[in-house]
Amino acid sequence: MIGFASYLSGMSLARKVILHAPLSDEALLEAFVEQCLADRVSLLAIIGAGSAELEERVDWIVVGDGSTPDRFLCTTSHSDESLTEVLDMLAACEANEGGSVEQVYL
Repeated sequence: MIGFASYLSGMSLARKVILHAPLSDEALLEAFVEQCLADRVSLLAIIGAGSAELEERVDWIVVGDGSTPDRFLCTTSHSDESLTEVLDMLAACEANEGGSVEQVYL
């Protein structure tokens, strides 16, 4: 588990990321989503209270004004699921890619 500030200093995100909601610093969301896109995150699972609304906000950041159709980030929200359930789901997704799952707090 790591705060987003570490990624601003040059670290790359894993291909599968869990974002914990609610956010402590709303101002970091847009930069975080852009970092997900730059690092080619394949799946962003949002867990916790308000995760559905946060997922919608992330989707709007990704889509932007619609002028860049190649921007894509698969998102899911999990307001009523445990961390263990979400980790199990991520382990089952993209089994051929393997890799770790990272947890991020903003």
